[in-house]
Amino acid sequence: MTQTTSIWLLVLLALLAANLPFISNRLFAVLALKTPKNLAVRLMELVVWYFLVGGLGLYLEQRAGQNAPQGWEFYAITGTLFLTFSFPGFTYRYLFKHRA
Repeated sequence: MTQTTSIWLLVLLALLAANLPFISNRLFAVLALKTPKNLAVRLMELVVWYFLVGGLGLYLEQRAGQNAPQGWEFYAITGTLFLTFSFPGFTYRYLFKHRA
């Protein structure tokens, strides 16, 4: 896999993972819950998805052979980017009127 392919794969996976807590009513899209998820559970799930996608990014970076040290600035920027990616799912869940 080329470096460009792995970057695009990671960006698309981040888009999917950022919206998954808001689209699915299952915990981590696997575990069925007895009650609907509230916003706190969705945000916790969003943080877990952020670290999972970040771990995959670190793995792909190590495979490419250029593992660079990251400071707090990197995590602040990628965290806000992940929150920005989650905006369509948040809008669908909380701002659109759903017909019952």
